[in-house]
Amino acid sequence: MEKPQVVTVEEWDRARAELLTAEKEATRLTDRVAAQRRRLPMVRMGDYTFDTPSGPRTLVDLFDGRPELAVYQFMDIGADDFCSGCTAFTNNVPEHGQAMLADAGISWATISNMPLAQIEGYKAKMGWTMPFVSSRGTTFAKDCGADYFMLSMFVRDGDVVHRTYSTTQRGVDRLLFTNNVRDLSVYGRQEDWEDSPDGWPQHPTYG
Repeated sequence: MEKPQVVTVEEWDRARAELLTAEKEATRLTDRVAAQRRRLPMVRMGDYTFDTPSGPRTLVDLFDGRPELAVYQFMDIGADDFCSGCTAFTNNVPEHGQAMLADAGISWATISNMPLAQIEGYKAKMGWTMPFVSSRGTTFAKDCGADYFMLSMFVRDGDVVHRTYSTTQRGVDRLLFTNNVRDLSVYGRQEDWEDSPDGWPQHPTYG
């Protein structure tokens, strides 16, 4: 396996300083994008009732009295089959992280068109503790534009819910703790879309 070039401390410091300049530029761009995101308009959502282990719950119920709600929409790819990407993302949703979001006024829910029994079986197998409910029989996924997987943010005004933001693909991918740490590592994610030096280990993204 190839490795980076060995250099002196002084050479490394110069290269690191050059990278730091680029990192700061990326941070400032990220801040500008976040500011633009906070200025997005919002769209009113309909009324939905989800199947949950404790009985039917509405979209408003999922807020648990908080002003905001983050929802990850887990793909439904059929009976006894589960999306590996959605599984990896859900494995990255820590219990303590949900508690910290709750302290900030944001509830978390994972929602899928899978039947509740299928969800509960997989949730138990994986040891997940987050609220995970079924939207089967509703138009929730369609109304969100979630053809596959999606992360959406909602805000409520009393019992009226609006969607303020949604993202999919790399927008969801960038939130994973493990991917963020791997992006700092010398070999990155080792996926074939990455621009890595010759000889770096790489494999197909979904292979």
